[in-house]
Amino acid sequence: MKNLLHQSGRQLTLFAFIVFALSVPSYFLLVDWIWLKELDENNQLIAERIENEFNEQRISDEKLAESIKFWNEIQPVSKIEDVRRSLSKDSLYTIRRENTYPSRKEAVDRFRGLKTNIKINDRNYVLVVETNVEETEETVGYIAMVTLLFFLILVVGFWILNRRLSEKLWQPFRDTLQKLKSFQLSSQSRIEFQETDTIEFAELNTTLDKLLQHNIAAYKSQKEFTENASHELQTPLAVLKNKLDILLQNDDLTERQYHIAEEMNKALIRSSRINRNLLLLAKIENSQFDNDELVSFDTLVAQSMDGLQAHFKEKNIKVSADLQPGIEMKGNIGLTEVLINNLIINAIRHTSPGGAIQVALSTSAFVVRNSGDQALDTNFLFKRFSRMSANNSGSGLGLSIIQEICNLHGWHATYRFEDRAHIFSVTF
Repeated sequence: MKNLLHQSGRQLTLFAFIVFALSVPSYFLLVDWIWLKELDENNQLIAERIENEFNEQRISDEKLAESIKFWNEIQPVSKIEDVRRSLSKDSLYTIRRENTYPSRKEAVDRFRGLKTNIKINDRNYVLVVETNVEETEETVGYIAMVTLLFFLILVVGFWILNRRLSEKLWQPFRDTLQKLKSFQLSSQSRIEFQETDTIEFAELNTTLDKLLQHNIAAYKSQKEFTENASHELQTPLAVLKNKLDILLQNDDLTERQYHIAEEMNKALIRSSRINRNLLLLAKIENSQFDNDELVSFDTLVAQSMDGLQAHFKEKNIKVSADLQPGIEMKGNIGLTEVLINNLIINAIRHTSPGGAIQVALSTSAFVVRNSGDQALDTNFLFKRFSRMSANNSGSGLGLSIIQEICNLHGWHATYRFEDRAHIFSVTF
């Protein structure tokens, strides 16, 4: 992830560099165009001056011919030609050739030329004037260097000013973000946001304050509901269970009545289990459990396996354990015990009589492996009330509870099927 300031700064710097890169050829074309335009005007003035100077001499035609011949010899970039027909219009051109001066004999220079009509002693002549064009590359190079210097000063200054201004402008936002990170819904305390004169941040703080108040009120309501449900629902279920137990002990019941009462008792037990698990899920989702205790994971696994020995014997399941000693995790002891029991009980339910279960614990993962014939549907595996087998003795919430407990502790629950075995893993 990237800092917001760095992202915007890089984009602006890249944009400025592109503009700078495009400015160099623009400078070149602009300077070249200005110079050629100025040289065209200068050549036109030279042509007018030559015409005027020759006319002001008021010399004879013979003397004029000699003067023009002498002029053409001493002016290598200017020439006067005697023509019978005048040009229809002036001609402007650019040419490259070797410089005629001895000191720059091997240099290839660029010349800007003008071919125009002049009149001397009432006779038509064509004057060709060529002026050396100073190379624009050197000038543009100097301009580009100066521009680059100011570009670097601008970019560095922008970064420094932007960083200082951003630290000051975004400070209320960072304060709000830090308080949101440390906010605990279970504390049910409001956040006092820092006052700011920035409209957007003030609106953000106001909206967050309303949202948090609503969440705190909803949390209180849900917490009260779960606490009330825990007491109010369990009591009538316990009374019904007690009445059914008394009824089942009655010797006057017929066999049909006994079977009906027994089915009612099973349904009541399952309803009580579902109610208990739903309340547990609600408490986990509402963050009503602390997960800062130091949990002896290997001890809880060993205790759970000892408590389920009767279930292993009932289905004649071979059990093996590979528990690394001294495994301690930061979490909630009660929820961790529920997670371990649910995973092992789930393995028992999905293991055929005479099958095998392997339990392994290391510093990186807790793995429960049980024999099976067919992979479970991973699309519904951790969803509530989903059925993975024909066995309906469970509540359908065991794996959902495992998932929520893992989410609370920052663990990760996964399932895979390989070598005819179901493998549930909880990685730390």
